Amino acid sequence: MFTTNTIIKVGIAQMDVVKAPNTIRTSGLGSCVGVVIYDETKQIAGLIHVMLPDSSLGKVDATNVAKFADTGIKALLDLLKAEGVQTFKLKAKIAGGAQMFQFTSDKSSMRIGPRNVEAVKNELSKYKIPLIAEDTGGNSGRTIEFNPVTNMLNIRTVNRGVSEI
Repeated sequence: MFTTNTIIKVGIAQMDVVKAPNTIRTSGLGSCVGVVIYDETKQIAGLIHVMLPDSSLGKVDATNVAKFADTGIKALLDLLKAEGVQTFKLKAKIAGGAQMFQFTSDKSSMRIGPRNVEAVKNELSKYKIPLIAEDTGGNSGRTIEFNPVTNMLNIRTVNRGVSEI
């Protein structure tokens, strides 16, 4: 029997969950980080497009939990648990966190990409989710697509082509 594969698209500061044979994709990852958390045995994956590291960063809209690493990872885990996954079986892959612009200042507040990567890794560690692979940093944008059947994260990087982790 022929089954069609649907690609679930996740926008900036959004998240969603997908079951095989469908795949999940996000684009526009500059300083943002795409976080895929998946269960190999159940072939279920969640993807969040994190914009900022911390929901307490001053004048930002804290009502969109998917916008921030600290609130978004927990919210994505809640969605995955609702699908029946067990957290001890979860693994993660991440991509993004580029430094898209050069600044003359060394202020850490301007280093959003690296700060996003660090915040995501801290949250994954907090929930004891192993980070299996990453494609982070640099200064190019990315589009990622995860396949819960193969557990491969396809990464299209501007001016660098396609890779898989």
